[in-house]
Parts: sequence; C-alpha cells; structure tokens
Amino acid sequence: MVRSTSIAAAAASFALCAHAGSFYSKNSPVLQLNGMDYDRVIAKSNYTSIVEFYAPWCGHCQNLKPAYENAAKSLAGIAKVAAVNCDEEINKPFCGQMGVQGFPTLKIVRPGKKPGKPTVEDYQGPRNAKGIAEAVKDKIPNTVKRITDKNLGEWLQENAEAPKAILFSDKGAISATLRTVAIDFAGLIPIAQIRSNQQEAVQKYGISKFPALILIPGDGKDPITFDGEVKKDAIVDFLSQAATPNPDCPPPKGKKSKKDSKKDGKKDGKKASKSSSSVKPTDASPVPAASESVEEPIKPSESPDANLKDEDTPEPVVIPTEEAKPTIPVVSETAELQISCLNDKSLTCILALLPKEETSEAAVAVTDSLASIHKKHGDKLFPFIGVPASNPLASSIRTELALGGEDAVHLIATHGKRAWYKKYPGSTFGPLEVEQWVDAIRMGEGKKEKLPESLIAQQQSEAKEEKVAEEEPIKINIADIPVEEPKKDHDEL
Repeated sequence: MVRSTSIAAAAASFALCAHAGSFYSKNSPVLQLNGMDYDRVIAKSNYTSIVEFYAPWCGHCQNLKPAYENAAKSLAGIAKVAAVNCDEEINKPFCGQMGVQGFPTLKIVRPGKKPGKPTVEDYQGPRNAKGIAEAVKDKIPNTVKRITDKNLGEWLQENAEAPKAILFSDKGAISATLRTVAIDFAGLIPIAQIRSNQQEAVQKYGISKFPALILIPGDGKDPITFDGEVKKDAIVDFLSQAATPNPDCPPPKGKKSKKDSKKDGKKDGKKASKSSSSVKPTDASPVPAASESVEEPIKPSESPDANLKDEDTPEPVVIPTEEAKPTIPVVSETAELQISCLNDKSLTCILALLPKEETSEAAVAVTDSLASIHKKHGDKLFPFIGVPASNPLASSIRTELALGGEDAVHLIATHGKRAWYKKYPGSTFGPLEVEQWVDAIRMGEGKKEKLPESLIAQQQSEAKEEKVAEEEPIKINIADIPVEEPKKDHDEL
C-alpha cells in the first residue's frame, strides 16, 4: 500500500480504510478501495489522488496493471494511487454515480475549496507509468513560498515566533515532494524555497551545498540543518520536531461499546421506537460514497455490466463539464498587438506565435498550456496573447528575432518599455515546462535579448491616445519602418 506520509498513524489509517482485492494483491502499492472508502480516504483527503475504475475481466485493465503499479511506486508518499473494482456489486452504484462507462477509467481527484468537495477530472494522458505519475504531480497544489534576497527578511518577520523551513535549491521548479511536505505542515510550518543564486540568503545561513534544508524553530532559537537523505519520509521526520504533521484524512469512527450503546438506547429509546431513520450510521453501516457530491457534474449512467466482453467494452468517455475550456486572447490586428504589448510603454507580455495551421498539435498545446496557467494564477501574471500568422506583425517578429518560418510555434516574452525579449527554449509546450519558464521570467532569471526598435511602436500621450482611440484605430505600417539586421552576438537559449 502507498503511504501518504511517513507517520505511522497515517499508515495505520490507510490500512483501516483499504480492502485487499484479488486483482491487486495485498502487497501491491495500489490502494484497493470500495465505494464506501472513497468518501473519507479520497474525497476528504488533503492530498491529490488518482483512482482507477476497473473490472478484473477487462483485458485493457490487465494490460494497464503493471504501469499503474509502477506509477504508484514512484508516487509513494507524494500522492494516492487507488483502484475500485466496479465488478463488485457493492461498488456498481458508486461507479455509475462517478460516470464510469468503460474500463479502465482513470480520474484525478484534487482537494477542493470546501472539505469533502474535491475536484474530479478524467485522466486522458498516456497509459504508462511516467505519464500517469507526471500528470498527478502536476496537479499537486503549491503553497511553497518563493523567496529572494529582497523579501527574505519580510517573510521571516511574518509570525516571527513560529517555526519556518527553507529549502535552498539550484533548481527553479518546486518539486512535488516539497509541495506535498508543505501540505503535511500547512498552517503549522510555512515552507519557502530559495535559489542558489541568492547570495545574501546563502551566506546568512552558511549554505555550501545544494539542495539544503534548514528548520528555523522560532522563539529566537538557532536554525537546524537537515543532514539526512532528501526524501519525503526523512524530511517529514525532520520537521516533526517542530510540529506534528496534519492527518492525511479523517480517522475512522470508533465503534461504540455495549455500555455506551445501552446508555444511548435508554436516552433515545422513545425516539428510536418511533422511527428507525433517526439512527445515524457508524462504520458498521457506513453511508455509501455514491451519495458524495463532487464539483464536477456527473450524468447518470448505468452500472457496468459484468457480462460485457472485453472487446465490446467502450473506451472511457470524458465526462462533460459545465465549465468552458479556458482560452487566451488571439490578436489578429497589428495595431491591437502594438497597443497591448509592443510599444515603448508596455510591460511584460507572453506572446505565442501561432503557425498557419492553428489546429496543429504544437499550436493547441501552447495555447492550452497558457490558458491553464492563466486560469490557475488569474491576473497575477502577465498578459498571455496568441498571435496568428494572419497578423501582419507576426511575420516581422519572426524575421526580426530570427525565429523561423510560419509553420512553427514560438513562445516569447517581450517588454517594450525596457526593450528586451526572451525566447522559450523548449521544443514541447507542456503546462509544467511552460509554467516553469514563465515563473523564471517573473523572478527575473535568465538572459534577455535586445528587442529591435523596429518592433516597438512609439506610444502617444494618454490624452491624445484616448482621442485617437475614439476617432479611428492606430495604423502603423511596420513595412515602412527601417529594419535592422538581427544581432548575432548573443547566446542562443
């Protein structure tokens, strides 16, 4: 079984709520659940989970099993990897309520804003261990604070008497392990990450190697340096000297003793004789998880039919949601793009230069990734704008920055006021890679290149600009502006 923390109590809790099945053995890292376990173990958990809905006779499920167990091993201590046998009678109503229409169906479950009301979404990625593990890690929420030399002192002064922890790292991304540790100690020990290039902080705490974790106990006590193996269990044990980690999920309700039952019987005997419906169920007669409501709307469906042959089993169906797919604005006019991002007053913008074939895999990937990042962070980040090949300025940008033809996707950050740009160095546009690049820009990391003056429109005064906007759109013909040869004395990213 997978442990969500290193604490023995959490492991015991897992054992109490798990039911071994014949498909996944008792020694399997996959947590075997039934519909009644889901409510407490998954829906009310602090952690991100992935749940497989399967039938033992299903050939696709049997083929997935090795990869799913390997994913469970790599996610041990980071997220829950569970499975529900929809062929069991007790689970059929629950599987139907969850919208399962084919086997195997995989769903990622994340804690929602309200306890017990998780966000549930279908996993549609690769059916291999790496793909499953990466998708789950990407969904783990991040509460780790990014700290620099400039705001370290301010962060330390926040609730100065309370314990804090800092990870010094030579990497910009915050690992899934550290994000999960932050969940373990949410509300107890604030956790921050500092890059190795923040020299003042590094010297302040005498850090000589990376990664390095320190615990600041608070109350004026000296920092304690972690000298163990940088793994989840060891880190949790280290931080536990300052605070007890949060429980993974609500503990199972204890059964009442006979003595307590008699007392309750005498006290409520009259009420019980009138109506048996007033008796609250305990773990001996738990409320089925099918009554659990999730944030994602579920269409009623029939329970899986155990007599279906594997070749007749339909592929998992994506559950429709009421929420519209997030998008980014696409600007097809030169003047609009200049007003938004390419003028001498504009600040940082993220531009996705789209190819002529806007439905290509790369074009869809970059727009979907930017849209998901914007949805996650809202207006706290820079504007994300798609620039189609039909925008006359798109060709000039590609030429001036030596980006290549119109058949490729390019992602760039621009800053008109300071006249710099930065190219995305990757060849794929997954949400995790793009978010790390955007975050590096936000933190001021990495080398920036000189943005050619020919791409920067001169912004008029505010009063005159408003007048022009009322009368007619600004018209600037980039073709009339002298074009300088692109500089070649910079390093390629």
